[in-house]
Amino acid sequence: MFKTLIQPLAFAALILPWLSAWGARESKVFEVYVTIPTADFYVLPLDPQLVQREQRLAFSTITSDLVPLRAIYEVKNTTGAIGARLGEEAYLSNGRERIDLRVKFNEVVLSLDSTQVVSAIDARPGRQVRLEIAAIKPGDEYVPGDYYGTVHMVFDALAP
Repeated sequence: MFKTLIQPLAFAALILPWLSAWGARESKVFEVYVTIPTADFYVLPLDPQLVQREQRLAFSTITSDLVPLRAIYEVKNTTGAIGARLGEEAYLSNGRERIDLRVKFNEVVLSLDSTQVVSAIDARPGRQVRLEIAAIKPGDEYVPGDYYGTVHMVFDALAP
């Protein structure tokens, strides 16, 4: 009798841990979205990760310079040219030190004042243009530290 009682209990003890493994569940969640621009006017980075993630300016220890950030934008305005400006001064800061940034869009340096960056002739069919964000090296060397900043660009559809 003892053997007949022990055998089912031993079998149950061996099987029970495996039963919970069959009920294991793994779940992944990710976000999906799309931006569909109007056919008349848009200024969009070719790589959407450019504006969704923090971008790193690499520091070259050989030249002691920051490597510029370069990206391609797709632009179009069927009714005229495209203007651009900075929404605020572009710089990196570590709380004490500041590194100013030069922002060029389609080879035009941006400032706080709006300026034409794509002509009406080029904007009408749409085209790809280059964005470049480069550090302006201070008179002396860069001060070591972790620097952060924001580049805020504003684009306008200019009337003909």
